[in-house]
Amino acid sequence: MIKSFIHKGLSELFELGRSRRIKHNLQSRSLRRLDVLNQAESLIDLNVPGFNFHGLHGTPKRYIIHVNGPWCITFEWEEGEALRVDLEQYH
Repeated sequence: MIKSFIHKGLSELFELGRSRRIKHNLQSRSLRRLDVLNQAESLIDLNVPGFNFHGLHGTPKRYIIHVNGPWCITFEWEEGEALRVDLEQYH
């Protein structure tokens, strides 16, 4: 379950299904990934083909789901909840 967002446009997309703060070509793929993230009960649930899900180095521990090109959804995971979900260019 998603508990909090860093990226306001991503929060808006999750709540409304659209956002002017996110490029149109990223919205449907981002929304699909947010839906899966929200339904996930464990990190294993995020190991979906095409998501390229993996953990990142550092503290606090963050995870990444590939969206498109350099764009990724990153988040922290605590007790079955996604926290501080963000959309960022990674790489």
